[in-house]
Amino acid sequence: MLTNVHIRNIDPELLMRLKQESAKEDVSMNSLILALLRKSLHLTTEKPSLYHDLDQLAGTWSIDEAKTFLKNVNDFENIDKDIWK
Repeated sequence: MLTNVHIRNIDPELLMRLKQESAKEDVSMNSLILALLRKSLHLTTEKPSLYHDLDQLAGTWSIDEAKTFLKNVNDFENIDKDIWK
């Protein structure tokens, strides 16, 4: 069963962003809003985005740098049991 929904009180900033995004994606406002709702409610079958923005950093540490890093973040593995009572 398909239903129409009316959204009231859209502020100018939100309306502007919706229009910009629908133009950028070359879709109607209705299609954009439906996609955003489905995504926010985890009702989409899309595969998660794969990012490559840190690829150039992969494998750039020396063994000594990696050991130093692991030593410095080792304290993060400790759990303060008094906090988690």
